[in-house]
This record gives sequence, structure tokens and C-alpha cells, in this order.
Amino acid sequence: MFQRFHPVCFRLLAMLVLLGARQTFSQTAQNPARLDVDLCDAARHIFHAKLTLPVSAGPLTLVYPKWIPGEHSPTGPIVNFVGLKFTAGGKEIPWRRDDVDMFSFHLDIPVGAHALTASYDYMSPAEATGSRERPASTEKLALLNWYTVTLYPQGPKTDDLIYLATLRLPSGWKYATALPVAKESPDSIEFSPASLTTLIDSPVLSAAHMRHIDLSPGETPPHTVHIAADGPAPLQATPTEVQHLRQLVAETGALFGARHYRRYDFLLTLSDRLPPDGVEHHESSSDSTEESYFLEPELFETSELLAHEFTHSWNGKYRRPAGLATPDYQTPMKGELLWVYEGLTQYYGVMLSARSGITPPALLREYLASVAAGLDNEPGRTWRDLQDTAIAAQLLYGASTAGSSWRRSVDFYEESIFLWLEADTIIRKETNRKKSLDDFCHKFHGGESSAPRVVTYSFDDVVSGMNEVAAYDWRAFFTERLKSHGPGAPLDGLENSGWRLVFSDIPNEFEHINELASQELELHYSLGFHVHAAGGEDGDKILDVVPGSSAAGAGLAPGMRLVAVNGRKWSPEILRDAIRHAKLTKDPIELLAENGDFFQTYRVDYHGGERYPHLEAIGGKADVLTEIMKMKAAAVLVPTTN
Repeated sequence: MFQRFHPVCFRLLAMLVLLGARQTFSQTAQNPARLDVDLCDAARHIFHAKLTLPVSAGPLTLVYPKWIPGEHSPTGPIVNFVGLKFTAGGKEIPWRRDDVDMFSFHLDIPVGAHALTASYDYMSPAEATGSRERPASTEKLALLNWYTVTLYPQGPKTDDLIYLATLRLPSGWKYATALPVAKESPDSIEFSPASLTTLIDSPVLSAAHMRHIDLSPGETPPHTVHIAADGPAPLQATPTEVQHLRQLVAETGALFGARHYRRYDFLLTLSDRLPPDGVEHHESSSDSTEESYFLEPELFETSELLAHEFTHSWNGKYRRPAGLATPDYQTPMKGELLWVYEGLTQYYGVMLSARSGITPPALLREYLASVAAGLDNEPGRTWRDLQDTAIAAQLLYGASTAGSSWRRSVDFYEESIFLWLEADTIIRKETNRKKSLDDFCHKFHGGESSAPRVVTYSFDDVVSGMNEVAAYDWRAFFTERLKSHGPGAPLDGLENSGWRLVFSDIPNEFEHINELASQELELHYSLGFHVHAAGGEDGDKILDVVPGSSAAGAGLAPGMRLVAVNGRKWSPEILRDAIRHAKLTKDPIELLAENGDFFQTYRVDYHGGERYPHLEAIGGKADVLTEIMKMKAAAVLVPTTN
């Protein structure tokens, strides 16, 4: 029989339920969760951890972070979260993984238990796997992302959960992090209690070989680049390179006019054992690149890595699209505004690299030519628009190179460069050069300096912010470019800035440097394919073939391995010679390729010679692009004795 309950009873019952939930998840500065991490086995790629949580009797669900900020996809490395055991009151507590959500663990806390202890390991990949989960340690260094060794109660916002973390390092190792330190002892570091959000946003870089360089001496807030490597030689940044990095700090001050962090730490890992990568954080960035970054000037000059991730402190961490500002690490993120979050950051990443002196203007023009040509010759633009690359980011990040010209990749990075360049030129024109996109960033992403915090925005906010700088139909402008399918890429911004895309038989300098570093040969604008040089797992592999190109017409496909050119064992030089020869003789180029267990000769009927992209100044038009690249802050000088 149904029995009627008095409304007061319902309210009392609801209060008891909420009270029970608060009691189970009570984590405060006085009673925080404690996370102890041991990296002494980092050389074996094993991170040990023990988590102690305040609890009370009843059912409890703990979750492992799934949606990782900056990854824009559900990449929490749960598969390598191993050895999990729970205890309470000296007794082992059984657990059960959720049969739908693999990141959730269900337990029942016994009566009388006030603390739950979980012990487990994280096994970092020893080598690059091709997935988003990357190696995080070598014999001499380790990058600790706290999300790899963290569980937390399901339900509360991560802002409301307090964690006290400790870290043990191999003997003699140094470390760097933006996370405030409470105290140190010879064998461990204890950090100040912090919200789980702050903890996971504050990775720790540690290494046997590490150098710390002050990038803003005597200024507040401080900025430091911490360089870790597998040996001492890669740590030796030259005085000129240090000057450019200090200028980068000054240029962001001129651009945004405010800072939203207590201090900023570049955690720079130089190792050929870890794949290149960059992840933004509010008060730091995790930046991994080649061991010879400071040893080979062209690698330093062609990298916008530090400028890009630093810009994210304003665009991405402080100002954040509402769809990416989730309350925890299980709520799915929505990427429809990644053309702002990542695209505008990519634009300023390259422009700030030029303004700070890292990238010479001529080399930046070669980069822009390479990107413009790639987009302009990308068949995938005919069916997938720029907006969809942002919405589908969680799918595209993990896609292989094979088929990328037809599938498209995360083009909201590089195509958005030209979207924002065009917007910049429009603002300058509409205001008679009194204002620029810098003014939008200064107001929208700068504002007043503050401690770390998040201010969300929507598409309407972006449109409104642009109109505050220059009245224009920005809604129609952005909508048209986000939905454009071509033909060709939207490159009006280039012409507005005084330059046009052209091709010649002179190699593109940026592509040449990239080719030497990656050992990959780009022939998209001639034969129509992309191939890896000999050596390594991908040696001789055809990485992509452009639909509609001469190579595609001949029958070549991604995944095949190139064996010979015109009857001779192939090499980049021999293939280029064949392209030049075919232009003179009109003979087809014969390519012998291996397809699994089969070999076949493909006759490529191409006679256009070598084609490489460049930018050419448009006579009679103002050179706005060079103006955008110019240094805006006062020049920073570094003594030659540094």
C-alpha cells in the first residue's frame, strides 16, 4: 500500500542524504586526501603511488581521470593503471570496476572506517606507441602528470576536493613545478594542500640533469624555464636564445597587459626518447622536444612550442570555452570553439615567436606558405568543414597520418591561423590601422591581473568582443569561414596582409628543416604523396597519398613501402632527380612499391617538376604581415656572460 509522506519528511530525508554524501567526501585543508608518489623506479617506467582518502561507511565510487584538460579527448591512460588494492582499518576492501564506465571503481566502506587507502602503480610506456599516451620517463628524467596516479570520489567538483601530495625522487635528481612546496627533506617533497584541479594542473618535471634559467629577473610574477635532459650538453642554451625567451615573456606582457598566475614555469624536456609534445597549464607548461633543441639553431628557430603553450595561460586556461570548462575529469568536453582555444593560440604562437626573435620573419613566411599550400591542396576540405574538425577533435587527435589529406586532421590549429590573420587585417582596415587583433586579446584575454581563475566564453562572447574593437559583421565572418568547403583554403588574410602563395622549384626552407628533423619527404604539390626516408619502423613507408594526384592516379596508397625509382634503390635525392628528369623528357616515373607480400611497379605520369610553396609580396600593397610580426615590447638584453 502506498503511504503518503509529509513534505517535511522528504526534506529531512534529502538533508540526511546530502549530509551522508558530504561526510563521505569530506576533504578539506584540515582533512585532505593524501597522495604519496614514488618515482624511484622511473628508469623502469613505473610510478608507485598510495592514496589515503577520508571516508565514512557506505557505498563509494572512485574514478580515474578520463577527460584530460589540454588533450581535448578522453585519453586518461587507465589501461596502464595497475596493481590496485584498497584497505581500511587494516583489512582489504574488495572493489568492482563498473561494467560500462571502465574508469569507475565501486566499493563498500565498512562501519567504523574513517580512512581508505589505495595503493597502485602507473606503468608509463617505454617507447612511443602512436597513441595519445606518451612515454613519461627515461633513465635520467621523468615527467609526472598527477592524473596518471590519481583517483577521486565521484560526484563533487574537483575544485572542492583538497589533496596533499608528496613526492619521492631518485637520489640526486632535481625537480621543477608550479605547485607550491610546503617542505622538503632529503628523500621527499611535501607540497602545500591544493584543490585536485590545481594539483592535476601542476605537473612535476624531475631529472638528474636540469638547469633553471630566470626569464624575468627582479620582476613579479617570476618566470623560469627549467630544462631537463638525459645528459648535460643539451642544457646549454646560448645567451641569444635566453634573450629571445625573455623577450617572449615581455611580448606576452605587451599583448595581454595582465597575468593570471602566481608564477610561470616552462617545464622543458629535451630528449629523443620522448616524443615531441606540448600541454598547457595555468601556471606552467609541459614542453617536450628534440634533445638538440639548443644545439641546432634551426630547431629552435622553427619551433613555436613555448610561445604556443605560454599563450594558453590566457587563451585556454584563464579564458576558456564553456564547453571545455567541465566540473571534473569525467564530464565530456565539447570542442566546437577549439578554433579559438587552439586556433587563436596557434596564430599568436607563431607571431609571438617572430616578435620575440625566436623565428626570423623570412622563416615565418616560409612556414605560412607551407601551411597555406597544404590547406589549399587538401581534398578533405571539400566535405569536412573547419567547424567539424573542432567538434570531432576527440576522434581526429588519434587518427593516423595515412589518409589525412582526405580525412583531414585537427586543422583548427593551422587553418585558423589564416582565419585570425584575416580578422586582424579587417580590424586594421576598419579602424584605419588604429587597432588590431592585439586589442581584442588585450581586452578579452587580458583584463586585470589576478590569481589563477577561469572565465568562460561562448561564440556570442567572441563576436561581441570583436565588435567592441571594430564594428563589423563578425558573426557572418566566422560562420562563413567555419562552414567553408572551398574550393581551396580561405587565404584572403594573406592577400590582405600584402602577400600571395606561389610555387617554384626552390625548396621551402621551413619544409627542408622539418624534412631533416623528421626524415619525411613531402611531395604533395608534385607527385602527390608523403614518404618516410629509410630507417626505423616507418622506413620507406608512404605515409599519405593525396586523392586526385598523379600518385593516386597511378595506384599508390598509404601504407605501401617505396623500394625503387626508375629501377634504382630509392632515396630522396634519387626521387627528386627523377622528378626533374620527367619534366624534361616527359617520360613517366616508375616507382617500385611493396604492398604487404606483393611488389608492383607504378607508372606516375607527372611532368610538372619540383614544386615548393613560398610567399611573394604583392606589388603596391602594404606589408601588413611584417608589421604584425614586429616586436611590440621594449627589447630585452642578456649579458653575454650568461
